[in-house]
Amino acid sequence: MGGLVIVNPNAGGGRAGRTFGGVRKVIDRRLGPMEVAFTSGPGHGVAIARQAAQTGQSPIVAVGGDGTLHEVASGVLDSGGTSAVGYVGQGTGGDFRRTLGLEHRLDAYLEVIARGRERRVDAGRIRYRALDGTPQSGWFLNIVSAGLGGLVDRRVAHTTRALGSGPAYFLASLGALAACRRGRLRCRASLRGQASERTLSAYMIAVCNGGFFGSGMHVAPMAQPDDGRFEVVAMDAPNKLAFAAFSRRIYTGNHLKAPGVVHFACDRITIDLENAEVRDVFLLDVDGEPLGQLPIEIELVPQALRILA
Repeated sequence: MGGLVIVNPNAGGGRAGRTFGGVRKVIDRRLGPMEVAFTSGPGHGVAIARQAAQTGQSPIVAVGGDGTLHEVASGVLDSGGTSAVGYVGQGTGGDFRRTLGLEHRLDAYLEVIARGRERRVDAGRIRYRALDGTPQSGWFLNIVSAGLGGLVDRRVAHTTRALGSGPAYFLASLGALAACRRGRLRCRASLRGQASERTLSAYMIAVCNGGFFGSGMHVAPMAQPDDGRFEVVAMDAPNKLAFAAFSRRIYTGNHLKAPGVVHFACDRITIDLENAEVRDVFLLDVDGEPLGQLPIEIELVPQALRILA
């Protein structure tokens, strides 16, 4: 059975849908005719990819942003990870492709897929709470964070994009900064069977399989998606304004030695809040999308996904 292209027409502020007619001609020319499916809303890409992988389609190519890649990878992982996953970046973030070293050009994406060279990458299996408190489970490929990032995601989803995604993100960030609170986090972690426990104060904590989030923030420069470990980075500051000023350093990766930053590695971790009164604003983000709330349990599944890179 041949491959499948899964397109998120809303990626990149709708650009992926508007330009796909031309993109498809290039795909057909370089890869040959492939079946195409469009997502209709959040979670639809998971269902499409799961069904395609179960019926043996490969490769399954995600056309969209980090959220689209996350959904396609999750569907393939649900089916056992048997199909190879390709990626054509059409979103605004492009964080996991930075870790993979994929050049942000259509011809470069398609050349990688056409070569068929696979890289086995780790994935994270997660168990967490939805906003209504019900237990949920899923996957992540790049980064799960808790704190300010999840609050920004939630506010972006409720902010008008009539002025464009940039202003919407800026307005959401201002609102999130005003509403965010410092979390007192209880972390139980292990790496290759060696357990540890610590309590951290932070405005944000990130569990990283990849190195980048937030459209290019180099939060974990040491992270490799196939080394069997997550890099955990917790970030605190004396106050909100100091945290906002400090966050600029994350784009260059120069934040790790700053006061208030804690880094350690693990392959399993459980994170919960000791100050439960901040639970409603200390929210989860998975691969750039809003998720739910703490507590969260994370387990590394080594070499779980075949990705064309």
